[in-house]
Amino acid sequence: MKAIAHERHRFGYRRLHVLLRREGFVVNHKRLFRLYREERLKVRRRGGRKRAIGTRAPMMIPMRPNERWSLDFVSDQLTCGRRFRMLTVVDDCTRECLTLLADTSLSGVRVARELDRLVAERGRPGMMVSDNGSELTSNAILAWADAAQVEWHDIAQGKPMQNAFIESFNGRLRDELLNETHVLGAEPGQSGPGQVAARL
Repeated sequence: MKAIAHERHRFGYRRLHVLLRREGFVVNHKRLFRLYREERLKVRRRGGRKRAIGTRAPMMIPMRPNERWSLDFVSDQLTCGRRFRMLTVVDDCTRECLTLLADTSLSGVRVARELDRLVAERGRPGMMVSDNGSELTSNAILAWADAAQVEWHDIAQGKPMQNAFIESFNGRLRDELLNETHVLGAEPGQSGPGQVAARL
């Protein structure tokens, strides 16, 4: 357990329990939790958490897969200082990450091409939810939504909690992968599309 926890810094005892079972260790989750506390392996929160004041309208949870997909971007930096972005798409019902597309540049055309691939592989979603970033409000995306006959919902500006499922996923992606990984930059003359994705 300590070896896995050392390798997976941001995993709590529940996910350590799953990994231990994969390794063939049979242990009761209550006993594992007791040992987890005794070894002081608790995952510490990073930074403070802002609390909402007042009431908030609950977000409706889809009841079927492909009923609603959420899209967003995550930005980070290579060790050489060059910025890159990742497109994340999550099914709001199953909470499954449908794609992670990373590159130094992700245009609306590239996003539309990736959505075409997802629809061909998994079927058409009933609705897409995203913020109103430039890539997701471009002519390429508007044309794609019309051609695919998919309803596209833009959340209110400055209200990321209206897209809570993808925001939660992106927070864990940053916490467990990007903050724990050194992503090397491409060598000079090798900075074309796909270099970041290959290194991730």
